[in-house]
Amino acid sequence: MNILFKYKKIFLALALLLAAAIFGYLIYFLFFYQEPRPTSPSETATSGPEAPGGLPEAGEGEGQEGVSPGEGGLPSSGEVGEGEEGREEGEEEKEEADETARGGVTRTTTLNDTPALDPVLGSNGRDIQYYNQENGKFYQIDKNGNTTLMSDKVFHNVEKVNWAPDKNKAILEYPDGSNIVYDFESEKQVTLPKHWQDFDFSPDSKQIVMESIGKDPENRWLAISNTQGGDITPIEEVGNNYDSVYPNWSPNHQMVAMYTEGKDFNRQEVYFLGKNEENFKSITVEGRGFQPKWSQEGDKLLYSVYSSDNNMNPQLWSTNAKGEKVGTDRQSLGVNTWAEKCTFSSNTEVYCGVPKELPEGAGLFPELAQDSSDRLYKIDIKSGTKQLVATPDKDYNISNIQISEDESTLFFTDSKTQKIHKMDLR
Repeated sequence: MNILFKYKKIFLALALLLAAAIFGYLIYFLFFYQEPRPTSPSETATSGPEAPGGLPEAGEGEGQEGVSPGEGGLPSSGEVGEGEEGREEGEEEKEEADETARGGVTRTTTLNDTPALDPVLGSNGRDIQYYNQENGKFYQIDKNGNTTLMSDKVFHNVEKVNWAPDKNKAILEYPDGSNIVYDFESEKQVTLPKHWQDFDFSPDSKQIVMESIGKDPENRWLAISNTQGGDITPIEEVGNNYDSVYPNWSPNHQMVAMYTEGKDFNRQEVYFLGKNEENFKSITVEGRGFQPKWSQEGDKLLYSVYSSDNNMNPQLWSTNAKGEKVGTDRQSLGVNTWAEKCTFSSNTEVYCGVPKELPEGAGLFPELAQDSSDRLYKIDIKSGTKQLVATPDKDYNISNIQISEDESTLFFTDSKTQKIHKMDLR
């Protein structure tokens, strides 16, 4: 009897639950349920950023504010290059490309079929000089793709090319640590010591600054020599801190290198080193991963750093960097890219490749952005204004930007293929 009574209680409880569910459904159907309203074709697939053919919803505080492409400058407080709201993937390729850069999709032309290492604007101000990674020779190429051999000599497996400002000499670095200086006019070469590294030429192309890294930390120096590797002058002992020293000769001859020292997680102090132990002012930069680039006259500095305040992504800054004005007028340019993706076209204006999107942490781990595609911006580092110049008609990860002296042609290499491309600015 007890067992039968127990099962009766269970069945009764289940019945009550079922009755409650049915009763609740009837109340919902009678008082709350509404027939769905049919949607017309024009109302479908338009509410989100994935809607084909539609514009994405505007984001708060992101992207470009109040400016059409190619018209005026963007507000200096706007962020360019991270989380930009814009066209959907693949939409830009459907637009008709302009022949010259007017702020929209612009036609680009591939000039060569082989990987080019460290291209640079030639001494004539029009053509590009580069090392052909397939056959080991140096060439000059014009905007129409016509090539001229710079030398019959073959240099196998060059890893890096450091061009002199006069473009007639270059330091060639090899994977095994070997270094040579080659003079294209005299067709002569000089071998430099293997323990020399991080080279940069003086503005007159007659000297080089480098780090001489001996096995003993007490025999590690920042030093200067002539282009033949002689007349060596020690500048500063670097010890175990050589990774924080950046040989980078200023165009006005005043400074030959920079040295960074961490202050805390998000700040570094940058010190400037001269040839004669000058006592220059230092500057504090808000971030790590310091990448500097001198203006044409050497009185201003463009640099990029990343910090936790910017999702560990690179951001461009500018500052005065001459005499008593070192560190003044320092400002964030609100552009998320690396300084090495920029080039000066005048003393205050730069062209930069700016990624359309950057994953968080790209400053700390640049390989995260290796598949990103870029737009081209022109930035005035004095006023902070910036203008979208062009979006290439294909997806390119832009590097090695070069501008012809008359500012009519822009050259760049695609980081993925290392091929040289050009775009007409006017």
